[in-house]
Amino acid sequence: MTECKDVTIIGGGSAGLYAAFYSGMRDLSARIIEFKPKLGGKIHIYPEKIIWDVGGVTPITGAQLMHQMEAQARTFDPEIICNEKVEKLEKNKENLFVVTTNTGQEYFSRTVILATGGGIVEPIKLDIAGAERFEVSNLHYTIQSLDDFKGKKIIISGGGNTAFDWANALEPIVEELSLIYRGDAFKAMEAHIASLEASSANIYKNTEIEKLIADGEDHRITEVLARNQKTGDEMRIEADDLIINYGYDRELTFIKESALQVELEHDFFVKGSAKAQTNVTGLYAAGDILSFEGKVGLIAGAYTDAANAVNQAKLYIQPDAYAKARVSSHNAKFDEKNRELLSHLYTKS
Repeated sequence: MTECKDVTIIGGGSAGLYAAFYSGMRDLSARIIEFKPKLGGKIHIYPEKIIWDVGGVTPITGAQLMHQMEAQARTFDPEIICNEKVEKLEKNKENLFVVTTNTGQEYFSRTVILATGGGIVEPIKLDIAGAERFEVSNLHYTIQSLDDFKGKKIIISGGGNTAFDWANALEPIVEELSLIYRGDAFKAMEAHIASLEASSANIYKNTEIEKLIADGEDHRITEVLARNQKTGDEMRIEADDLIINYGYDRELTFIKESALQVELEHDFFVKGSAKAQTNVTGLYAAGDILSFEGKVGLIAGAYTDAANAVNQAKLYIQPDAYAKARVSSHNAKFDEKNRELLSHLYTKS
């Protein structure tokens, strides 16, 4: 049997990382289970985007914020497990939560915090036979670095906000940008659409990719064969790289099929309270997965959800505990760490 933790946090994104940190502030042992190989959650989709709306943090890239959140989460040495997918959530006869992953490992916990975002998020793939073989070369479902595309001929397929964000960011630095969308009306913000339409980008509506044309060795895409669905016109568009953004699939099977009968809202969210409580005693939720009246859909809101979830977990485990942790500026847990930080500052000066 694995060590029983006070809190098991399912999901290593913004809410999950802050929940791990705050658990340490509340003297709770914590464990994070993350499906992906790295912590950070959906911010991995936009590592180079600039984030402005985290309180007290000046504009920062997604990658920098992920690095700082992970460092903060590790402050109190939580157990961190990556590359494992939660497949079952239940309670045993001792009223402990049992979290089972795809490895067959069972993790025991007094409480659980669901911090899965919108569930396991995977990009919707291009539905063309053999397309997957180009994922190791020049077929992309996300952008890690804009610099990788400088001076190239780029095709983006998609018509939502993310596709237009990428297109507007890339258009000034690439040789040629083409945006292909199967619909007639884009689903992005009007300002982003207007910005791209005013640029030199080639924009094709009502158009779908029908075939990928590769080089002689069949290692890289060199052209796409596309067709206008209204006129039937066929076109070949050169490409050094093809970027696909058709949205993301959400997967919440372990919650939906749990014997705990977790109450959901709109089939995608856990219905809860502003204190991060769910309908299951000892089970809490934080971040995008949690739905309640007055919900704030910001990273900053995820931090508040996480703190509330941890506070409720503390009260569940120890009913006579304080309702919340003492603020860090007056919290004895940080005294030694503060002395170390201050000594470094004085040494540098």
